[in-house]
Amino acid sequence: MKKTIANCLLCAGLLFISSSVFAAEDAKMMLINEAKKESEEITPAELKGMFENEENIIILDVRETEQRAEGYLFDDFVSVNTVSITRGNLEWEVQEKIKDKNMAVVTYCRNGGRGALAAQTLKKMGYKNVKNLKGGIQDWAKAGYSVKTGLGVTALTTR
Repeated sequence: MKKTIANCLLCAGLLFISSSVFAAEDAKMMLINEAKKESEEITPAELKGMFENEENIIILDVRETEQRAEGYLFDDFVSVNTVSITRGNLEWEVQEKIKDKNMAVVTYCRNGGRGALAAQTLKKMGYKNVKNLKGGIQDWAKAGYSVKTGLGVTALTTR
């Protein structure tokens, strides 16, 4: 009897913990989806086109410092103007690093979520021309575009 009660309590506890984790994940995804609706997303091909057209843009990397070791967006045609501010420090640092609120800014992160949140925040702060790279650096690399790492410039290829 005691064993049955203990097992029931254990199961109830695990159910509570797992439902809390799923609820937190759902809340996070709701915020990210809302940010994506409020901020324009561009594909890697569209961003590549902006590079090829030599458009004057700032690429804003909002990844965590340790994630930057994965590499940076790179393009052979232009010198990319990149600013790095972690998402958690964005509101405190961006006005010092990107003073012109009319400047074209493209945010990116690893897979697009934090980049969308950053783009939404920048719009709320008065930045007029902000877009987020859909799928982040992962989709950029999957599209076959170059990434600059400590080992040099690399690109994924398919066989």
